[in-house]
Amino acid sequence: MTLSASPEWDFSSKSGKSNYDAARRGYPAQAIVDLAALKGNMQHIVEVCGGAKSSTAVMGVVKADAYGHGLIPAALAALAGGATWLGTAQPREALLLRKAGIGPDRCHVLTWMYSGIEAPFEELIANDIDISVGSLAGIDALAKAARTVGTPARVHVKVDTGFGRNGFTPQIFDQALALLKRYSSEGCLHVVAQWSHLAVADMPKVPAFVASTEAQIDTFNDFTRRMERAGLAPEIRHLANTAATLSRPEIHFELVRPGIALYGYEPDPSMGTPKDFGLKPAMTLQAQLSTVKDLEEGHSISYGKTYLTESETSSAILPIGYADGVHRSASGFDREGSMHATHLGGPVCIMTNDGPKIVRVSGRVCMDQCVLDLRGKAADLNVHEGDTVTVFGPGRGVRFNEPTADDWAQSADTISYEIFTCLRSRIPRLYLHANDSLPADDIAKLDPNSLL
Repeated sequence: MTLSASPEWDFSSKSGKSNYDAARRGYPAQAIVDLAALKGNMQHIVEVCGGAKSSTAVMGVVKADAYGHGLIPAALAALAGGATWLGTAQPREALLLRKAGIGPDRCHVLTWMYSGIEAPFEELIANDIDISVGSLAGIDALAKAARTVGTPARVHVKVDTGFGRNGFTPQIFDQALALLKRYSSEGCLHVVAQWSHLAVADMPKVPAFVASTEAQIDTFNDFTRRMERAGLAPEIRHLANTAATLSRPEIHFELVRPGIALYGYEPDPSMGTPKDFGLKPAMTLQAQLSTVKDLEEGHSISYGKTYLTESETSSAILPIGYADGVHRSASGFDREGSMHATHLGGPVCIMTNDGPKIVRVSGRVCMDQCVLDLRGKAADLNVHEGDTVTVFGPGRGVRFNEPTADDWAQSADTISYEIFTCLRSRIPRLYLHANDSLPADDIAKLDPNSLL
């Protein structure tokens, strides 16, 4: 009998169980996304910002396929939780939201990442999508597109307050204001908002970073004063990312942009855990083991012989690799291997006769698979090919045999954001609690084969 380290999933119907079985037959790993968790996280963020009657609106940032969780399902869950804005970096995803039936009567959509020379401005304007501008060329191109469409473009002016990324610097801002004023007077552009991004708000315990954030806020306010003097006072200002939304209510202004919080994680482990902020991780990545076999002491595992077994043991294949988005930097080395260094590979929870157990990626992550040293004989542990294991989920961490994306980020020397967003589309996304979380009209917008 195969064992499972994943929860007993709460299927909504027989079709949900059939969809789950079909996904397992189609691919040996599945990303299970809890729409109730996404909705609940957004409801909590709305309350943090003062509730539904607050003057601060909340944008659900669903860029990068909703951080790997699925653009349309995550967007609908965010709206169900009280978001009135959606944010996508790429225009393509903003247009997909409208194409899915999320109309301007329901929420505003903002997009900000494009080349001002070739962006689909006319299509964005026609679909009532707000557009960020942060370059002089972008302003000109957007105004030209607005003339063609015959509708003013809704503009968010991006200012660089010290991040060094997108946006107008203080030195060039007068030129930008002159252009914006001219096109606004012509009726081509409607300047709706001013915005910027914080660099180190996710490290509120580091005095130097707190001072840096304060300097960015001061610069942001100075940009506001310059816009007001130019006769372009912003109707909306937004500066707060997840970190500032959770820790700096004084800069919530008229709109906040939580990203990672929607998906249930804190911006940086130095701030605490998801539970500390009332958040629940929404995604569980699970897989079914492939080959399980016995190995003698000193047997090498995977490329480069970077890992040698310490004693007689069994190994099991985790049938996903870097082509699925499993970071090669989450490989596991030991001092007996060729690297002569110890590095703990990514943690995986298996189920044994004695309960859940954490094992690690052993040796180098391969394109389509990893090897796990079970550190014991499979027959004694009752581990078999076909067992379902948990790669990460909404747990308390490896100390409790509940690996999280933060644990994988630590192993891969990265952040939880990258653990999610790197997961490839060949891993099927399956959605829990759609019926409990979304209205019927929204459920109809989703792929019925993806609902559990």
